[in-house]
Amino acid sequence: MVEDKPKKAHNAPQAGKKADKKEKKLGKHSNAPKNAKAFTFQSAGKAERTARRNVDLGEKKLHVPLVDRTPLEAPPVVIAVCGPPGTGKSTLIKSLVKRYTKHNLAEIKGPITVVSGKKRRLTFIECANDMNSMIDVAKIADLVLLLIDASFGFEMETFEFLNILQSHGFPKVMGVLTHLDRFRNNKALRTTKKRLKHRFWTEIYQGAKLFYLSGVINGRYPNQEVQNLSRFISVMKFRPLVWRNTHPYVVADRVEDLTDPELIHRKPNCDRTVTLYGYLRGTNLKPNMRIHIPGAGDHTLADVSVLPDPCPIPDKERKRLDEKHKLIYAPMSDVGGVMYDKDAVYINVPGHFTKKSAWAPSERQQRQQQNEDEDQPEEDEDMDVPAGPGEKMVMDLQDAQDTLAAKLEESQLRIFSGSAPLRAGDVKRDVIEEGGITESIEEDDTGRKRRRAVFGNEDDMEEDDDEDDDEEDDMMDGDSDMEDDDDVDDEHIPQRGKALSKFDTRNIPRKGDKDEKEEQSNEQELQFADSDSDIGGEDDEEDMINIGGRMAHDSEDEEEELSGELRWKANLKEKASKMFFGSRRVNLMSLIYDRDDLSPEAIMNGEYEDNSEEDGEKDEEEEEFFTLKRDHSGKVKEPVDSAREIVEKDDLDVWGEEEMLDSIRNRFITGEDDNGNGQEEEEEVFGDFEDLENGEEGAGQQEEEEVDPNMDPVEAERARIAKRKEQLRKKFDEEYGDDEEGGPKLDFYEQRKAEIDKQLSVNRTEFEEDDPHTRAMVEGYRPGSYVRLLIKDMPCEFIQNFDPVYPVLAGGLLTSEDQFGVIQVRLKRHRWHQKILKTNDPLIFSMGWRRFQSIPIYSLNDGTRNRMLKYTPEHMHCLATFYGPVHTPNTGFCAVQSVSDNKTSSFRISATGVVVDISQSSEIVKKLKLTGTPYKVYKNTAFIKDMFTSALEVVKFEGATIRTVSGIRGQVKKALPKPEGHYRATFEDKLLMSDIVFLRAWYPVKPRKYYNPVTSLLLSSKSGWQGMRLTGQVRRELEMRAPQKMDSAYKPIERKTRRFNTLKIPRSLQAELPFASKPKIAKASSKKSYLAKRAVILEPEEKKIYTMMQQLNTIKNDKDKKRKLKDTERRLENAKKIAKLEATKADKEKERRKDYFRKEQRNKSKSSSK
Repeated sequence: MVEDKPKKAHNAPQAGKKADKKEKKLGKHSNAPKNAKAFTFQSAGKAERTARRNVDLGEKKLHVPLVDRTPLEAPPVVIAVCGPPGTGKSTLIKSLVKRYTKHNLAEIKGPITVVSGKKRRLTFIECANDMNSMIDVAKIADLVLLLIDASFGFEMETFEFLNILQSHGFPKVMGVLTHLDRFRNNKALRTTKKRLKHRFWTEIYQGAKLFYLSGVINGRYPNQEVQNLSRFISVMKFRPLVWRNTHPYVVADRVEDLTDPELIHRKPNCDRTVTLYGYLRGTNLKPNMRIHIPGAGDHTLADVSVLPDPCPIPDKERKRLDEKHKLIYAPMSDVGGVMYDKDAVYINVPGHFTKKSAWAPSERQQRQQQNEDEDQPEEDEDMDVPAGPGEKMVMDLQDAQDTLAAKLEESQLRIFSGSAPLRAGDVKRDVIEEGGITESIEEDDTGRKRRRAVFGNEDDMEEDDDEDDDEEDDMMDGDSDMEDDDDVDDEHIPQRGKALSKFDTRNIPRKGDKDEKEEQSNEQELQFADSDSDIGGEDDEEDMINIGGRMAHDSEDEEEELSGELRWKANLKEKASKMFFGSRRVNLMSLIYDRDDLSPEAIMNGEYEDNSEEDGEKDEEEEEFFTLKRDHSGKVKEPVDSAREIVEKDDLDVWGEEEMLDSIRNRFITGEDDNGNGQEEEEEVFGDFEDLENGEEGAGQQEEEEVDPNMDPVEAERARIAKRKEQLRKKFDEEYGDDEEGGPKLDFYEQRKAEIDKQLSVNRTEFEEDDPHTRAMVEGYRPGSYVRLLIKDMPCEFIQNFDPVYPVLAGGLLTSEDQFGVIQVRLKRHRWHQKILKTNDPLIFSMGWRRFQSIPIYSLNDGTRNRMLKYTPEHMHCLATFYGPVHTPNTGFCAVQSVSDNKTSSFRISATGVVVDISQSSEIVKKLKLTGTPYKVYKNTAFIKDMFTSALEVVKFEGATIRTVSGIRGQVKKALPKPEGHYRATFEDKLLMSDIVFLRAWYPVKPRKYYNPVTSLLLSSKSGWQGMRLTGQVRRELEMRAPQKMDSAYKPIERKTRRFNTLKIPRSLQAELPFASKPKIAKASSKKSYLAKRAVILEPEEKKIYTMMQQLNTIKNDKDKKRKLKDTERRLENAKKIAKLEATKADKEKERRKDYFRKEQRNKSKSSSK
């Protein structure tokens, strides 16, 4: 084989465009050393502006410090792959999963969790092209991969999803351009990339990351491009979002129905008991917390339990992940094979493990039909050939007639050769040790299930062999074989099927009950042996105690009897108990609240060891075992407020003495202040004076550390002065200097971040040493754990119509969010939404975890009141008030008019905004204008009619301001007895009978209490949910026209001509007026003027000139008329010519377009045929 030739080394260009460009950029003498002083700033002002600009740029990068509640073992990062249909979402997820786990996914359903690194896991969710899915995914996604079809461009769904993200916190967004292989021209490809990149930056931010994925190879994207994308995902850092940082939530990756099959068979539409599995995110989840499942409504958690992590992070630090650590967990996509539950483990193995004899008739008939269609010979029913030993075991189990428990019941044990066999079913199954307890669930006459506590030492205990056998077997496992071990030397060997836990203190006797328990054990114990020497005597039995089902010696004289090598066996019980309770961390919570017999002083002094063994911790592995304590005294303990000090009544008698009252009288404001006492009080409060400059202290100041008497006085004084200087230096450094570590003094931003980190570490270490049960009850279940949520009374449609393609989210609700009331929000109609929004038209709000429909009322605040608006204003915010669940202020939301898939071409996001207020005190008013006319007019008084209908309405508006159209102001005075609704009013001036009087008032408007949650997950078609329709939609579907009121119809306005009398000013008043104000009205003259009297007669020459001018004007007018006629004719001819040319041109264009489209059709048909 010929070796490859070495590649030619690259030579940098010495001439040409690139070389000139590089030389111009670096300068002509780039290698010459630069003078630092020559290139400094020339202007101090410019340098100051540059420095200020740099500081401003640094400040812009700062954000408000938020508490990062991400646990140390963080839950998987949720990565949502979104985009319109056909953009390659499934292909991208398959490529990324293949990159991380080397696993080929057949289908994508539900969340897919993979281990991407040594400390990070990823959960991929494909977002369907559905408004409900887009809203839900936007609330839980930590990173959004937004896919864009580069060959088509941006689609409306992309911008809709971006607006939903902005309303719910805006997580990290990375754009991905696909279908780049459809570009044949590199220039067009570069132009398209640049155009889409800048438009993407406009929507996100300048410099947002945009990836490019070229064509698909073997059903996946190229490995190098997917690797680059996966590297960015692996190192991505996420900033905590406010809503998720304050609420717990679970993204369900598995849903199970635990309802009794018999109940479903009898009542198919009964409410179901459902369990949701998933990683807990956000904050701690409290037990019995209210949750909301978007699309399924509000529910209460019946039970929460922590399960083993199905996709754990590698247990130790590794340089690289091995193949066995590249895990994938996608139960809805049938990946993984093993599913862990609290009660069982489900194993999905491909194949059919049912014997043909056990097939149902329908299934058997279907198999026969398939064989007939495929022309295959029918197999013999008796021939069941398993493929392997595992399949053989599964198929052999189907031949078992009885269960394992039934076979154990029939098993026999013969102790002696001549004795009768002892059946396991005859032995009492609920043998429990003295002082133990079990429970039996009984049902009374009312149907209520009650839990009866059954004690082992009660003689009259009723036995119920038919009920709860399995439960009692689990609880008492190992106790029935307690007395079979009679060999003392075998106490180090644990019994079969049971190990003694360090938390198991069930069999350790209480103090004072030792002898009594030994006697009872001696009476009840039955021993068997081959000889009398094997059976211990009475003295030996008195020194035996039972610890966890084993026998041990407990004698005081045992140390003397045993030799040195066996002396370590003495007092094993006391030693083990002392070691266990001595190294255990004291649970102060149980001591303070559970131990009423201990006083606060005893707890502080540590005097609580006597009962520590009795209050041992329970074994967490045995969840169904409980040890109840009874107070045999018969007294009911009263609850005591431990926060208050208990004071005896006799101690209060001292406050009745006058001397005691006088001693505290001067401590009150009303008491007389004594000079001496006041001075002492002041000195006591404020301390002695201290001169910091000279280092001198007051006489009353004492040294913190005693001076060595053997020290030289001069050295002691120097040490005191040095100590004082050190204190002053520390005080100065705290205020003005650097911090203790020697670094620069922290600014407010860094100081706030340090305080948050410190508080977070304190919170994490507070409950570190508590057991998981106590920790869960106090602080809740921690995020990052894999939990199982049990929900009861779930609608049956949730299970019947379950589709794993649509995400199931369980979000925790705070206490205030479970309440309903009137919410006021600041809202703005989206600029891309085509129609304005109308008051009282229903809107679907996505607020918090919920999606619900309500009826908003829009208003504007004019400074004094909230005025109702009929429509939303253009390009500005307004207030909206509606009824719904209460959310904290500054909670973002978005609103849509419909979530159904109606194939609309318009922008679906109607409005966005934030919550402003949740108080119900804000009142919305709308303007009310009442009009009336006067029917009696006096000097300044008038009687008004047609404004009110009753005297009661007039009384409500007494004193209100009224006004006429002409501007005369007035006031409502009093209602008239008759006719009804008329009233008397006073005005500033006299009214006319033709005046119109109107009253401007404000009418309060309250929102309707309408709340309709979107229950899309309960439907078979998830995008078919439809709530209250708009008024226009109802009229359109019913083919109804909008009602028209006769009063609102336009009418022709008929205004009569009004004749006003002339202004008459008395002569006496005219004489006093100045000349400028006097009326200048001249009277019509009865005599003719001089010009009117004289007639004008032309001279002969003037008459000839006048006649000639008339003739010339006549000729000119005739010529102009003829010219206009000719111009009109010429214009018409030109118009005809132009119309003819346009018609010819249109015909040619039509023929050309037909030829073009015929060619295009032919090319398409040829390409399709190929």
